[in-house]
Parts: sequence; structure tokens; C-alpha cells
Amino acid sequence: MAKESDLPSVIRLNVGGKKFCTTIDTLTQREPESMLAAMFSGRHTVCWDSEKGYVFVDRDGKHFRHILNWLRDGVVPNLSEPEYSELLREAEYYQLLGLIERINAVFNKRKEDNELDSELTRTDIIKCIQFEKVRFRGINLSGLDLSKLDLSYVDFSYACLKNVFFSRANLQCAKFRDVDAESSIFHNATLRECEFTGANLRGAVLAGASLQSANLQDASLIDCSFCGADLRSAHLQSADLTNANLEGANLEGANLKGAKLSNANLKGANLQRAYLRHVNLRDTHLEGAKLDGANLLGAIR
Repeated sequence: MAKESDLPSVIRLNVGGKKFCTTIDTLTQREPESMLAAMFSGRHTVCWDSEKGYVFVDRDGKHFRHILNWLRDGVVPNLSEPEYSELLREAEYYQLLGLIERINAVFNKRKEDNELDSELTRTDIIKCIQFEKVRFRGINLSGLDLSKLDLSYVDFSYACLKNVFFSRANLQCAKFRDVDAESSIFHNATLRECEFTGANLRGAVLAGASLQSANLQDASLIDCSFCGADLRSAHLQSADLTNANLEGANLEGANLKGAKLSNANLKGANLQRAYLRHVNLRDTHLEGAKLDGANLLGAIR
């Protein structure tokens, strides 16, 4: 275990392959009870590469610059909802209690602001879904918390659903045609046979969602998270999945004809029997993906 006195004043960090330079004071003073403070005050073993002079941290380095800026200046960046969720996970890992509190405060403020714009409340929605053939077509529901509700077969077509929380909701066979659901949260929601044709889901979180046979044709799925989602037999023709994270997703039998997969993460995904004819996979991350029986005729790799 390295003592604080044994460490140089300037610390070089390798966080998941991204390189950073900072000081011991930055890492230990603002959040003295954090994991980083423990690592660089002699209370925690560090993985030191003595030849290259870097301390290796086995985490995604995408948001570590925000971590350092928080430790230096107490600054919280202006991010999208999915990016805040990612930063929150990193703050929780590093045990940065002050940063966790600030991020949650931002979440709550945005939720309050969005609810002021919504035309209905959660209570209104609960009253409405007691009836058959419920329609919220073209309604502004932005920012509402609709998590854990049974919203199966509800028609949300053309509605504004920005930043709506649908986590663990039952949305089987619901209609989301041409909705604006940017940055909405569908974490672990049931979305079997839903219609999302032409929908804007940019930055939405659908990790762990059940999307078997869902229709996502022509949908904007840029920057979406589908980690571990079930997309078996899903219709993704001409969908834009640029920068989408589908790591570990099940896409068995899915139709991706004409889909855009630039910089999409499909590591460990199940693409068995998927339709990928003439799809450009050159910038797609496919390490560990299962492609048995996939139709790759004319695919660019």
C-alpha cells in the first residue's frame, strides 16, 4: 500500500484507457470520504504502473473529466438526462456524496419544471386508464412520472413525452407513433408489440426493457441505451441507432434493414437470425456478438 508521502504531487490517471493529470489535493480535499480520497491518502491500495507512471482505474473514462471538475471547482455540468444518469453511476462508484446530492437536485428541478408544462398529472392519467381505448394523442405529458402503471394499449401517438418516467410500466401494445420522447426513461418497461414508427427517442433509456416484436421503423434512436433489452423479432428498419448502446441486448430475429449503426455498441449482443443485409457495420462494435444464422448478404464490415 502506497503512503501519501510516497506519491508524487502530480497524479497521472488512466481511467479505462483515457488519460488525466491532476493533484493529490484535488483528489482528496473536496470529498475527503470518497474512494478517490482513500486511494490517494494511503488508505487504499492503488494499481500503479511504475514504468509508465499512471495509476489505472478500471472504469469508463467518459465522464471522469466531470468528476475532476467537480473536485476542483464544485461545478456540475449541464448534461442530458441519460448523461446525468451515467455520471450519477460514476459518482456513486467513487462515493462522491456531494456530487450525488447535486445531481439529484438537478433531476428534481428538471422534473418540477417539466411537470409545470404538462397538460395532465399522474393522478389524471390514473383516472383515465380505468376506461377502455384510452387516447392521449397529441397531449403534452412531458416530465410526468408514469412509472409502474398499467398503460397497455394506450394511444400516445403524436404526444410530447420528453423526460417522462415509464420505468417498469406495462406498455404492451401501446402506440407511440411520431411521439417526441427525447430523454424519456423506459428502464425495465414492458413494451412488447408497441408501435414507435417515426418516434423521436433520442437519448432515451430502454435498458432492460422488453421490446419483443416492437415496431421501431424509422425511429430516431440516437444515443439510446438498450443495454440488456429484449428486442427479439423487433422491427428496426431504417431506424437511426447512431451511438446507441445495445451491449448484451437480445436482437434474435430482429429486422435491421436500412438501419444506421454508426458507432453503435453491440458488444455481446445476440444477433442470431437477424436481418442485416446491406447494413453498414464498419463502425459498429460487434465484439463477442452472436451472428449465427444472421443474414449478412452485402453487409459492409
